[in-house]
Amino acid sequence: MYRHTKQVVSAGVPAEQAKKAIIMLHGRGASASSMISLKDHLELDGYAIYAPEANQHSWYPYSFMAPVQNNQPALDSALEVIDELVEDLRQKGIAKENIYFLGFSQGACLTLEYTGRNAGRYGGIIAFTGGLIGEELVKENYKGDFNNTPVLITTGDPDPHVPVSRVNDSVEILKELNADLTLKIYKGRQHTISHEEIVLANEILKN
Repeated sequence: MYRHTKQVVSAGVPAEQAKKAIIMLHGRGASASSMISLKDHLELDGYAIYAPEANQHSWYPYSFMAPVQNNQPALDSALEVIDELVEDLRQKGIAKENIYFLGFSQGACLTLEYTGRNAGRYGGIIAFTGGLIGEELVKENYKGDFNNTPVLITTGDPDPHVPVSRVNDSVEILKELNADLTLKIYKGRQHTISHEEIVLANEILKN
């Protein structure tokens, strides 16, 4: 198994001059550069924008619903990459409540897993087609208080990678941590990001 390097693509305003920052996590087979190109469709004026790069274009080797140990040490390494990025942003003067997260597919799963394990008041959390990680969800893994952080989770029904049942289970856990959660399920939507999902994301990002 592999550990991730600390390669990060950045755009937008330098963190030292920004009031807000966003961490964007790409899906399996994609790249930081492809993920950060979404910025052209998002309301990110004034943001410092960061997209870390997964080794071999994958944050962890198997399905997000495989036993957690099967995805180690890659999964812990991926979570560590995000944690170090968050700490770096805070050291550069960006408060936790002004840090936003956005991920697609595998990156959405990782976004929810990181924030669920480290619940706090963030600017906003956007998970395009994702759920919490593991063969079974262990509630004790998810701690803290989102304090009404806006969280958007979207998915297709059916989705080839993310069962709606897992999305619903994830929603319940995140709500218990006081997330202000919006769930949108699109019948027949392919494994992609739709225009409506971008619109919903922008409602969070522009606040």
